Formats: sequence, C-alpha cells, structure tokens
Amino acid sequence: MAQITDELKAKAEVYYGDDICREKSRFLLQEVGLPRGLLPLKDIIEVGYVEETGYVWLKQKKKIEHTFKKIGKAVAYGTEITAYVEKCKIRKLTGVKAKELMIWISLVELSVNDPPTGKLTGKIASGLYRTFPTSAFELEEEEEHLDKKVEEESKKEESKVEDEGKKVAAA
Repeated sequence: MAQITDELKAKAEVYYGDDICREKSRFLLQEVGLPRGLLPLKDIIEVGYVEETGYVWLKQKKKIEHTFKKIGKAVAYGTEITAYVEKCKIRKLTGVKAKELMIWISLVELSVNDPPTGKLTGKIASGLYRTFPTSAFELEEEEEHLDKKVEEESKKEESKVEDEGKKVAAA
C-alpha cells in the first residue's frame, strides 16, 4: 500500500468527514465513467485526489464486507484504499478484495468499456478477470428509494380502487 505523505496531501484535494467523502467519492466515480455504487464504503474518514496524476485514496474507520446482491459477489474493502483513476478505469488498486470460490483475491484493476457496453471488468494481478453487468454496481440506496416510491404509488392506487368500490357498494 502506498504511503500518503504530507507532500502528496499538499498537491491533493482532501476531504474529511463521512458525508462529504461519500459525496466526493461517488462524484469521482461518475466523472470517470464508473458506476457510483462501486465503492459502498461506510464511516469514511478521508478522501484525497491528486488531479494531475489521478491518484486517489480513501480511508474508512474499519474494514467492511459488502455483497452486491444482483451478482451475489462479496467484496471486502480495507481501511485504506488507493488507486489511480482515469477515464473508465481504476488501476493499481489496493485495499479491495473479491471472494471467489471461498478465497479472497485482491483486485488490481476495474474498468468499463468506452463506449459503454454495460459491462464492468475486474482484474487480479495474474491477469485473470471476470466481467459483470454495470447495473449490479449502481447505488443500492437509490434503488431502494425507487422501490419505496413504486410501492407507495401502488398502495395509493389500491386505496383509490377500494374507496371507489365502497362508493359503488354504498350507492
């Protein structure tokens, strides 16, 4: 893992606090053309980005494990994640491991095709890779919010139908 020195921090945009760090990390992913839910980190302490080199780091309070429900893959995020970002790609990634056949394997690169084909590719150091739909890495919070909205709308429609049924029965 690369050391984040004071010299490096001086060249970088650095943010502190969970809310702003989540917002900035998602914004950065979106800016480089990657799914915003790719790094579902919690309790982020610090995010830094050196624009001239593309170097980025994220620090969180504790290691977390997240399962991307749509593909059933578990991914572990360490307390410090570092990488170089460029258009549609994260390279020299550290601090992220994926579970494959009960073994945790370090990911070193994540990329999407440009123009978009709807596929995200994760590579390990040996060059082996797996490809998944990018939709599996969209923000789950947004999906849950949309699901709740649809559910509320369907309940409203059901209550309207029930009210109309009562009016007809009363008449």
